Amino acid sequence: MQTSHFDAISRELGLPVSQVEATARLLSDGATVPFIARYRKEATGLLDEVAIAAIRDRLEQLVALDKRRVSIVGSLQERDLLCDELSARLNAAKSLSELEDIYLPYRPKRRTRASIAREKGLEPLAQKLLKDNTCDLLAEAASFLDSEKGVHSVEEALCGARDIIAEWVNEDQKARCLVRRFWLERSFFDCIAQKGKEADGAKYKDYFDWREPVNKTPSHRILAMLRGEKEGFLNLEIAPEPQEIVKELESMFVTGKSPAAEQVRLAVQDSYKRLLAPSMETELRQLVKRRADAEAIAVFAANLRQLLLAPLFGHKRVLAVDPGFRTGCKIVCLDETGKLLHTDVIYPHTESGANASGAAGAAARVLKLCQQYKIDAIAIGNGTAGRETEAFIGKALSASSCPDKKIQVFMVNESGASIYSASAAAREEFPDQDITVRGAVSIGRRLMDPLAELVKIDPKSIGVGQYQHDVDQGDLKKSLDDVVVSCVNTVGVEVNSASCQLLSYVSGLGPQLAANILKWRSENGSFQSREQLRKVPRMGPKAFEQAAGFLRIAGASNPLDASAVHPESYSVVDSMARDLGCSVADLTVSESLRKRIEVRRYVTDKVGLPTLNDILSELSRPGRDPREIMESVQFAAGVNTPADLKPGMKLPGIVTNVTAFGAFVDIGVHQDGLVHVSQLSDNFVKDPSQVVKVQQKVNVTVVSVDLERKRIALSMRSGK
Repeated sequence: MQTSHFDAISRELGLPVSQVEATARLLSDGATVPFIARYRKEATGLLDEVAIAAIRDRLEQLVALDKRRVSIVGSLQERDLLCDELSARLNAAKSLSELEDIYLPYRPKRRTRASIAREKGLEPLAQKLLKDNTCDLLAEAASFLDSEKGVHSVEEALCGARDIIAEWVNEDQKARCLVRRFWLERSFFDCIAQKGKEADGAKYKDYFDWREPVNKTPSHRILAMLRGEKEGFLNLEIAPEPQEIVKELESMFVTGKSPAAEQVRLAVQDSYKRLLAPSMETELRQLVKRRADAEAIAVFAANLRQLLLAPLFGHKRVLAVDPGFRTGCKIVCLDETGKLLHTDVIYPHTESGANASGAAGAAARVLKLCQQYKIDAIAIGNGTAGRETEAFIGKALSASSCPDKKIQVFMVNESGASIYSASAAAREEFPDQDITVRGAVSIGRRLMDPLAELVKIDPKSIGVGQYQHDVDQGDLKKSLDDVVVSCVNTVGVEVNSASCQLLSYVSGLGPQLAANILKWRSENGSFQSREQLRKVPRMGPKAFEQAAGFLRIAGASNPLDASAVHPESYSVVDSMARDLGCSVADLTVSESLRKRIEVRRYVTDKVGLPTLNDILSELSRPGRDPREIMESVQFAAGVNTPADLKPGMKLPGIVTNVTAFGAFVDIGVHQDGLVHVSQLSDNFVKDPSQVVKVQQKVNVTVVSVDLERKRIALSMRSGK
């Protein structure tokens, strides 16, 4: 670990070097981001997960830069090209582009026009033209005529010399920095439709004649244009106006107005057009793509966090429905832990069925199941027949003469449920059930605990991003995994009921240890204490340290085992209880006792006020879930399809996705509508996430409906 990296990261992130260094050392020792943020606040100076992850990511980038530097140095040494001056320049390079610019003249090349000219012995002529503008051009060129080497005329000699000069200009570090600056600051996207592809590419018609400065183009438009180009519907060019760049380049290499100077001018122009411009376009495309990817991934990550931490219904009994028309509605009954108790199928939208006869029989069946299994809520998937099934269920419940209790009805976003139902994990849990039953189980569990169920699905399948299939998949996976890990550890995991997938995201565990925990639980029964976790195979001291604070054991003899207090701090809490003459359990229930604790008495060289304050906070609400309780959303009656919509309609809805250009809202018509960023608020809003979040209830007004293009425009402005 290079200490010079700490200074660089400190400057870039605006953090004290001591915080960067402490965080870096904890990371190198195998500590996870959630663990460091939660249990090492004294060491890092209260850095949050965002700052810790930023340090981690920048360290990885600098390490990659160092690896490339070592590779370049090794290549130069092998070819005996490394000197002290070159070595110093390579070591001083602060970015990959700077490093590659320095290395470019020494990089092994394929045979080029310049190398062919050198083989013909024309390099001295190129040097003469570049350095001596007063030379006799024709005489100098004539002196290099050599039929054996293939130089038969003065023009051939001058052409070869220009090729060599063009390569020198291309490889000049100052010239590349100049050109790069122009390209970064003054480039434009120029986009037109592919001739003859206008009809097939109608979804890209906004870009059929589009011009926009690169540095002002938002990420979603960049990704849209790149996708249209990739699919063959758009022609996309990225470049600045060349005249001023070429003029600046000429001023660097051309002096005077002699014939020799004119040859250099021609070489510079050729260098820009043939070498520099294509190189810069490739570099700029990669750069803007990375930036667009980063913004899109950030949007996806923010949405995913909101979705994973969305309100939950809690551990109550649920009847879940996977709706359908012709094939019927699959029904499952789940107990408080999500265990499958019963499966059934009803046909409320047809006049016949295997287990029920029409809507009347289906209603009777639902009411009987609700009473038999003491159901607290009904979860209905929001896919095909979802609204119709919701109306049927609502009618059945309202017609019930004497319901035992008020049963709530929820529409549940089923994005990704079908993927889970066909997964190996679902087949392993329900080997004797078909995918529709597994899907219904997933819908019900998603109501009870969205986080616990959604971690079983690839985040990309949940449908809360923008252009997720176009961005760098490695970067996307890393970012989304970070979000899932953060959310899981923020909430905490009940070790005796958690799935293998959920446990695998706990700090310090992973798939193998998660599987070992489940195996131990199956063979030995429920864990009675956190200390028992040490008995799990491969649960070494480091893994236990990283994981224990995030694992909960409800009903344990030590109440701290159900809290976020780390076992390493149990002795501190024991001391607090002992000093007050009470038990630890008493501290968790008595506010008056907690108020008597003099926190500063327990500060040591290892335990500071941040940790002590966290302990007191946790004692006041041990193991409390930070998420809110879910409330149902009632969609407008009689509005079930896009054809039912009319401009001016005011409808309730729920936000399903937030993007850089607006928010998508489910209004119960099987097609989300878009509230453009300009329609989110009466006041100007640049960032939609400042106004809405995923799963938020909103009221919208229909602006327009395009049935052919399947687009619904909505507004949240008060004037609409």
